[in-house]
Parts: sequence; C-alpha cells; structure tokens
Amino acid sequence: MDALVLARAQFAANISFHILFPTISIALAWLLVFFKFRETQSKQSAAWQALYGFWVKVFALCFALGVTSGITMSFQFGTNWPGYMNSVGNVAGPLLAYEVMTAFFLEASFLGIMLFGRSRVSNRVHTGATLLVAIGTTLSAFWILALNSWMHTPAGHVVKIVEGMPSVDVVSWWAVVFNPSFPYRLSHMLCASILTVAFLVIGLSAYRLLKKDTKPEAKLGLVVGLLIAAVAAPLQIFLGDLHGLNTLKHQPAKIAAIEAVWETQTGAPLALFGIPDERTRSTHFAVEIPKLASLVLTHDLNGEIKGLNDFPQHPPVKPLFFGFRIMVGIGILMLACAWFGTYLVLKKRALPVWFLRVLVAMTFAGWIAVLAGWYVTEIGRQPWLVHGILTTAQAASRTVTSGQIGITLTLYLTLYLALIAAFVRTLFYLAKKAVAGDLQAVETEVSPETAEDAK
Repeated sequence: MDALVLARAQFAANISFHILFPTISIALAWLLVFFKFRETQSKQSAAWQALYGFWVKVFALCFALGVTSGITMSFQFGTNWPGYMNSVGNVAGPLLAYEVMTAFFLEASFLGIMLFGRSRVSNRVHTGATLLVAIGTTLSAFWILALNSWMHTPAGHVVKIVEGMPSVDVVSWWAVVFNPSFPYRLSHMLCASILTVAFLVIGLSAYRLLKKDTKPEAKLGLVVGLLIAAVAAPLQIFLGDLHGLNTLKHQPAKIAAIEAVWETQTGAPLALFGIPDERTRSTHFAVEIPKLASLVLTHDLNGEIKGLNDFPQHPPVKPLFFGFRIMVGIGILMLACAWFGTYLVLKKRALPVWFLRVLVAMTFAGWIAVLAGWYVTEIGRQPWLVHGILTTAQAASRTVTSGQIGITLTLYLTLYLALIAAFVRTLFYLAKKAVAGDLQAVETEVSPETAEDAK
C-alpha cells in the first residue's frame, strides 16, 4: 500500500475513534443540565441527583478521551497532510482557533466546577457551570462542522494558484461559516448526538434493571431515554431528508454513488439491497422499489437522478452504498425500539425482559450509525479533500514514507481498540457498581409517577 492510502487510513482511524466521544459529550452535557433542573424541581430529587452523579462520570470519560484523541489527530495535519494547511490554512486555521478560544476554553474552565464543585459551591453556581459546559460542547460542534461543511461546499473565498498549488483567501467569513451545507450538517449531527446518548442511557438503564436494580433512577433513566429517542428518531429522518436534498444539489455524484445509479434516469428505483460493481457499471442481485429513489431524493416520482456514468470523477461506490444502508437500517431499528418502548411506558405496561435485552444490545447503536454516516460523508467527497479546490493527493506529504505511516497506524489501531474496549467495560462496571448489590426481583413496570415525572 502506498503512502497516500496509508495516510488516509491513519486519518480515518483517528477520526473514527475521536468522533465517538464528542458524539456522546455534546448531547450528554445538555442531558446533565436537564437532570440538574429536575433535581431542584421534582419530588424525586434524590433520583435525579443520582442520575446526574452517574452520568457526569461518563461525561468526564468522554471529555478526556475526546480531547486526547483530538490532539493526536491534529498532528497529522502537519505530518501527513501539509498541503491542506498550505492551501486552505487561511480558512481552517482561524476556524480551529475559534473552536479552541470560544468552546474548548469554556468547557475546560467550568468542567472542574462541574465535576468536583458540587459540595464546594452553591447549587445555582454548580448548575450554571453545567450549563456553560453544555454551551461549550455545542459551540465546539458549531466550529468544527462549519469547517467540515466548508470543505464540502466551499463559499466566501477566492482561489489563487501559487507554485502549482491552490491557495485560498477569505472574502466573507459569514459565507465561509454559513456555507450552503452547514445548517444541514450541524442539525443532522446534533440530532445524531441526541440519539446516541438516548440509547446509551436506555441501554445502561436496561442493563441495571436486568441486574435487579430496583432503585428509581434506573427506571427513570430508561423512561427519559425512551422519550427522548421517540422524538429524536423521526426528527433525524426529517433532517436527513433535508440534508439529502442539499447534497443532491451540491454533490450529485455522492448521491449517485449512494444509490448506485449508473445511468441518468427519471423515476429511478431505490435499491434496498445489491452489490455494486464498478467494473461492469452495474448492481448485481439488486432488490429495488420502482421510482422510490426519485421520490425520496427529488420528492417527485419522475424526478431525474444523474447517473455515475455522466461524471468524469466520482467517489467509490461500495463504501457509500453499504454505509448509507447501515446508517438507515440502524436508524429504523432505533425508531422501532423507541416507539415500542414509549408505547409501553405511556400505557404503563411492564417492559418485557426480552425487550430489555434488546435495549442493552442497542446501547452503542448510535456509534455504528454515526460512523456509517461519517464514512458516507467523507468518502463521498473523494477525490476532493476540499471540493472543487484541493484533491486528497495534492494535500498529502511527499516526505513521509509508507513504512513510517504503517508503523504508526498499527500502533494507533492497537491503542484505540484497547481504549474502546476499556471504555465500554468501564461503563458497564459503573452500571454494576450503581446496582450496589440490590438483589430484589426485576421490576420492569413503569409507575405512573415515574413516567409523569420524566415527561
């Protein structure tokens, strides 16, 4: 494998590991704010306080792993991708600096109060610190996604050619930040974070119930997670549809690859399954629904979808085709679980043990969906690193060898796999510890008080 392929694999490994933890911390910070407010307002203040105490530990773990993996990832801009900053540093540099100054400093400044100040400051100050940390996590997502969106739909700039390489200068920061795809990517990612956290809370709460935890916070956490997921899942489908329409407008080759549409056609079918073959320019064993792709993508049964054969360059088809279907499949499964669980809660019926086991299995479903969606987004931009301006090959280092990248990639993968395993094991260890030896029978019926309090 050449250095370019290995450098891409290394960055993919780093971003895949890194993105897991901000995906949790963004929405979890706001859930902690909610727990704090309910603690002061609810008759079940002890249960809400226990929920806060449990999940603030999870937030601390995610924050630590997110920061350290983000620092490691940033070094690769200088080692493996010097052409990136040389060409678009006038955009990327300030946006990354804004993220540090307005978001990371805000989080870091008040995180200590949030984690260790509960008994040292007033409840109002502690709640304020939690709120400011939550604002910081969202600001961080704002700036990072502004940069990422600009790489997909560049705006507000001029391009010069300097020594054969493109060089970007900013003419409008407003246009740079609020580029055409930014609102859709930001809202889609924030909702993905909400769903990820909802199922994390659901899964660990269900695990506690299966371990015979009868304390009210276990049930309360499960109910809160189900109600959040029941709202967020259909909202994410709606936001995904808007995002798809925007992508069709600005990156039609990506949409053609996602749907494996080879020839431009009206009334294009939607392939539920198939095996795309770029060599034969066809999809083997395709199971299709007539005209559904046109309806979904253009909101017109006879809408035109431009085929891959009409693009001189297009992204690889198989990763986008399968990645998109994994993301959508997980999303539909989330919707089904959330609505079924919410139905049982609102009807005040017992949650079956088999369903609790399903919810435990769905604990990290959000991670799978986020990674699948992220791969579709980033691979779908190829061969461009910054769409229409800078190719991935242009940005790659000419001095770092494949052997050097291969060694560090192996070390990264080994470390990341160990850290993910340790993180997952730690979460379930914390859940076991929260059970605290309660050996009473499993009670899965949600009381009217718990359901009403969660609502």
